[in-house]
Amino acid sequence: MSASPSPSLATAAPTQRDLLDFVRRTAGDHELIASLPLDPEGRTWVRLEGPGGSEAWLIGWPPGTGTGWHDHAESVGAFLTASGELKENSLAARLPADGWKTLELSEDVDRERTLAAGKGRAFGQHHVHEVLNESTSEHAISVHAYYPPLPQIRRYSRAGAVLRLETVERPEDWQ
Repeated sequence: MSASPSPSLATAAPTQRDLLDFVRRTAGDHELIASLPLDPEGRTWVRLEGPGGSEAWLIGWPPGTGTGWHDHAESVGAFLTASGELKENSLAARLPADGWKTLELSEDVDRERTLAAGKGRAFGQHHVHEVLNESTSEHAISVHAYYPPLPQIRRYSRAGAVLRLETVERPEDWQ
């Protein structure tokens, strides 16, 4: 009696490394990057098909724009600058997932990195950061991917060492 083949296993969820590989490859698609309409006033974006059911975005950043402090809840992610230069400020601290409105941060949690064209990074769940185009004259373009697709984005305000949860956005807020 021969054994029947086992049913195929579901495709594994993309890892942070998979997402970073995807944003790197996508940022190398010069035709795609050049096709993004750029607005002198506000960010522009196009949704992309990410690997393994992930959510992906191509984003244009006019000079002087940024995201403000936020996280991506339970999603892991990666982003890479395709053109121009972006700055990421982040917190090297794991925040509670729920049940708080205001936190006092310790002095050693701030991290800063500059991401020139071709540079990117991956991050885990609850990664709190802000991304900025500090140029006064040049647009930047970046590629982002998240898995699972973003269930929410929590937005924060920051005054010195105090981080305050301001709003929670759901997918219908940015579609």
